[in-house]
Amino acid sequence: MNEKFHEQKNSSLQIFQGKMIRLRVDTVLLPNGQETTREVVEHPGAVAILALPTEDEVLLVRQFRYATGQVSLELPAGKLEPNEQTDVAAHRELREETGYRAASLELILQFYTSPGFSDERMYLYLAKDLTAGEQQLDADEFLDCIRITRKEVRTRIEQGLITDAKTLVGLLWWLQER
Repeated sequence: MNEKFHEQKNSSLQIFQGKMIRLRVDTVLLPNGQETTREVVEHPGAVAILALPTEDEVLLVRQFRYATGQVSLELPAGKLEPNEQTDVAAHRELREETGYRAASLELILQFYTSPGFSDERMYLYLAKDLTAGEQQLDADEFLDCIRITRKEVRTRIEQGLITDAKTLVGLLWWLQER
C-alpha cells in the first residue's frame, strides 16, 4: 500500500449494532501526522443478480425502499448470511425474490457500494438458463418481479427511473456487453 495515502487506526468504538449493520467510529492517524475520526458502517456483504430469462430481457424487482421513501426498480439482491458463499447467496436470493432458478451462474463483478463510509462489498452475478417457479419472499419482503427488454432498460435509465447503484452497474454492464 502506498504510504502517502495510508491512514493508521489508533482506536475504535462501536456505537451501534443492528440486525444488518454495525457502526463504529475510529480515530486515525493521517499521513501528515494529524489525527481525525472516521465513521464506518460495517456490512456483511451482498449479492446482486443480473438474471436473463432471454438474451433481450432482464428480471427486475420493484419494491418500496424506506430510506428513500420511494418505490425502486432493482436487480434481485440480498445480504450474505454468516459464512455463506456468494454463489449460494445468489442462487438463494434469485429463487426467493423472483421464483426463478439458474442453471448457469457466473460472477462478473465485485465492487464496494459506498467506500467513503462503508465496507459493504457487492458481488454481481450473471444468471442464465432460467427456470420459472414461485417466489419465496421473506415475511418482511413485499415486491413484484418484472421482465423488461433491453430497449425498456435504456429508456428507463435515460428517464431517471432506475436510480439504484448496484442495478445501474449491472444493467450498464449488460448493455455495453451486447
